[in-house]
Amino acid sequence: MSGQLMLFLGISIIILLLVIICYRQFLFVRGMRANLKKVSEKLSTILEQDSDEKVMVFTDDKALQDLIGQINRMLLNRQKIKADYRKQELSSKKMLANISHDVKTPLTVILGYLEILRMDRKEDEGLQKVEVKAKQVVEMMNQFFTLAKLEAGDTSIEMTKINISELCRENVLGFYELLLQKEFTVDIAIPEHNIFVQGEKESIDRILSNLLSNAIRYGSDGKYIGIFLREEPDFVSIDVVDKGKGIEKAFAASVFERLYTMEDSRNRQIQGNGLGLTIVKNLAQQMGGDILLESEPYVKTVFTVKLKPFLKFPIEPTT
Repeated sequence: MSGQLMLFLGISIIILLLVIICYRQFLFVRGMRANLKKVSEKLSTILEQDSDEKVMVFTDDKALQDLIGQINRMLLNRQKIKADYRKQELSSKKMLANISHDVKTPLTVILGYLEILRMDRKEDEGLQKVEVKAKQVVEMMNQFFTLAKLEAGDTSIEMTKINISELCRENVLGFYELLLQKEFTVDIAIPEHNIFVQGEKESIDRILSNLLSNAIRYGSDGKYIGIFLREEPDFVSIDVVDKGKGIEKAFAASVFERLYTMEDSRNRQIQGNGLGLTIVKNLAQQMGGDILLESEPYVKTVFTVKLKPFLKFPIEPTT
């Protein structure tokens, strides 16, 4: 009996040891999985938010510590690359701003001499064409200079209280004679009460003028233009609508890209130098707003300007 008891005890001890080992292995694997999940979730958050944080997980496992260390080294290297890229991008934008200014100056002088020549040779068609093209180049350089300054951060926008209702009316009136000549149907919906936004008058005026001009030029097939002002919970929105040839959905996301133009086999859908829409979107974003586009060719094309409303903060009474 004593031999059988010893054998039983021995087997029981071995089984107990195996159970302990398996349990410890289970705890180790579960802990490792939990830590790896934390690392994965933290890394995913850092990448999605494009933040400069590091992965921090407390563990006694040497292999996992080494892995976290290597991940943080990669994140630090990524951070340095981003900083270098931003520095180079800013330097390039400032260089472009300087170059465009240097090119614009002699072009303006050339245009001045052309105007003097035209005074003595008014019937010279060749000179007229040269002057027209020179003016187009000067306008293109002006737009390029404006965009370069905006992207380089050299343009300061002073935010003030703007009566957007009145500004919308002024812009529509500015184009009204042209709209009548082209026999457009004009649809205007601006609330009778004044609506105020935060922004810069000159920048908002440029945005509206550009969008209305584009709607007249490229929406001429539809003979319709509309401007609708409405208040939303977080923004004041202005819709500039036409019913012309519009922009195919596949290309709609690209119209605000710098120097983007598009042409199909039948006609140009976006013309010009590709800077106007880039400038106005940049201006809107610098004022805390945005410009969006929805288009269904020959049905409706809508450019929506979103601006921040002017908020009145009550002054607490002093005691």
